[in-house]
Amino acid sequence: MSTPGSAPYAGGGRGDQVYEYDDSHSQGLVTFAGVMVLIAGVLNTLYGIAAIDQATFFVNDAKYVFADLKTFGWFVLILRALQIFAAFAIWSGTPWGRWFGVVCACANVILQMLWIPSAPVLAMTLLAMDIIVIYGLLAYGGRRRAEIESRAREEARLAKQAS
Repeated sequence: MSTPGSAPYAGGGRGDQVYEYDDSHSQGLVTFAGVMVLIAGVLNTLYGIAAIDQATFFVNDAKYVFADLKTFGWFVLILRALQIFAAFAIWSGTPWGRWFGVVCACANVILQMLWIPSAPVLAMTLLAMDIIVIYGLLAYGGRRRAEIESRAREEARLAKQAS
């Protein structure tokens, strides 16, 4: 028999018991998505600088759909600034932060697909990480604001009843 993640509490004197298990899971996944966006931003910083400098880390003689490794390095370096900003926006809980994080993760998916010839393992790892971020933000990102608003309404209702 499984147990819920948190103890039940009385829902404002109505006699029903509510478990916060699902909400704590969604908050954890949204926080995880923010951390993953930040990690992707840091990795894109390192690999963008390495690509601009044409480091020997990348696969030699890789053929690209368009441009060259140096150009992709600049794209990735620009995207990393947006990703780091998106991570802090996600953590702040703003509604636009969730969507900005999704846009940054989608842009990173596209860049990683184009980056595959130069660093296949890195590109596929970051691609998988971005897919998890997109899922976390789209599936659970809106629940944070709804939960905060619901608690505020409940507290206002209880304060009104007490006075």
